[in-house]
Amino acid sequence: MSGERVRLGLDGLAWFKSSYSAGDGGECVEVAVRPAKVHLRDSKDATCAALAVQPAAWTAFVGFTAL
Repeated sequence: MSGERVRLGLDGLAWFKSSYSAGDGGECVEVAVRPAKVHLRDSKDATCAALAVQPAAWTAFVGFTAL
């Protein structure tokens, strides 16, 4: 992800979304990376619960989507 903007959430996590995400409120996710988990949430509704996955699972997902 390039050109990301970081927002500090109330949860203490530093959330960012890619510059590839459109600014028109489309379907985007925000990501917060910690050593043991990668947290994901809907960028349109930051009040909803976040999903947390293992870093290896996130790496595999990102690798798959880059194909």
